[in-house]
Amino acid sequence: MERLTPKEIVAYLDQYVIGQDDAKRTIAVALRNRYRRMQLPAEMQNDVIPKNILMIGSTGVGKTEIARRLAKMMSAPFIKVEASKYTEVGFVGRDVESMIRDLASAALKLVRKIENEKNAEKIETYVENKIIEKLLPPLPAAAAEQKKAEYDASFARMQARFAKGELDHLKIKVEMPLSSIDFEGSGLPPQMINVQESISKVLGGINKKGKEKEVSVADAKRILAEEASSELLDEEQLKELAIEKVEKGGIIFIDEIDKIAVASGSQSRQDPSKEGVQRDLLPIVEGSGVHTKLGLINTDHILFIAAGAFHLTKPSDLIPELQGRFPLRVELQSLTKEVLYQILTQPKNSLIKQYQALMAVEGVELIFDEEALQSIAGFASLANEKTEDIGARRLHTVMEKILEEISFTADERHGESYRVTEQMVQEKLGKVIEDEDTTRYIL
Repeated sequence: MERLTPKEIVAYLDQYVIGQDDAKRTIAVALRNRYRRMQLPAEMQNDVIPKNILMIGSTGVGKTEIARRLAKMMSAPFIKVEASKYTEVGFVGRDVESMIRDLASAALKLVRKIENEKNAEKIETYVENKIIEKLLPPLPAAAAEQKKAEYDASFARMQARFAKGELDHLKIKVEMPLSSIDFEGSGLPPQMINVQESISKVLGGINKKGKEKEVSVADAKRILAEEASSELLDEEQLKELAIEKVEKGGIIFIDEIDKIAVASGSQSRQDPSKEGVQRDLLPIVEGSGVHTKLGLINTDHILFIAAGAFHLTKPSDLIPELQGRFPLRVELQSLTKEVLYQILTQPKNSLIKQYQALMAVEGVELIFDEEALQSIAGFASLANEKTEDIGARRLHTVMEKILEEISFTADERHGESYRVTEQMVQEKLGKVIEDEDTTRYIL
């Protein structure tokens, strides 16, 4: 991922997100700049700070979808959070520093997965030996040479059967891993989390052995793979690697940032913590040290991408200092009928393909006429114009309304084909769309 060019990043996003080229280009350049920075001399690296991005656009135009797809393609620590779930320090709720702790946890999982893949061969050998030794207990050290030779031959036969999966149905006793309590996300301050984890480690140390349980060989492979991972990997080294990944390549996507903006001229102080959350965000976005279970993490070079619909507020309603922390602004366009049609048909797992796959489970072939698809896009666009503009999400509402009958009776129609025609779409939606009040309630 780190070596992907901006064009390759945009090409990947194009498979899932239709349009919004400006947003995709801006994000692609920001991601590429992470790689470029790492190639600079050490003294210059510290001065090159990430240019944080603010994405502005109505709901359902692709802001969160871009984040979801980025998360899948990234080999860097990535989390998506909602600004609306945080509260100012002093209020009951989650403080903004918890997003860095969440990012640290994501980084540790990522690093562990990478290291497990590197050590896959050693882990497989460990698991294989453990399972075969349970089925074929080792000979005592003083055993005769002939017995040892026979044992080695039996062991080799077992290995061959293990590789083919012929032993998967057998039952063996394995030691279950001790369950560790995760205090992250509990809302406790980091110092308290460290104390709680220390106590749980001490109590765990008293009873180091887990309970033995009889499981199938297939299940034992998974249990023993976790055991092998903890035996072979150095936990402290993993933490160091995770901190490095967070500090050099971490990305946080802050959704719903408009929900913590206070509209100018608003006299309402129903939620006094909104501006407080913005003030708490400032040092983290600018760069500061945050205590996590991995250690102290510096946020100087974490990339922040914020997104919001800004229906009731404007980007200028954010406090000026926070606006300055997001120098790159990208406006996402509202979706036209043509774009809605492309969203229906073009993405890798488009809505049409999803419904066809769901009906195929019941043995029903779902066919859409070209005119019907155009009509669906037209009605979705019209509903967005007449009522609130909810973007591509309107397609879900419209599609459910059209396919309501076949979805309900599909189990009785195995082997049939069901064709969606333009006339059917007109019959299902025409009257609903004509009456604006009905549209508000049904679509």
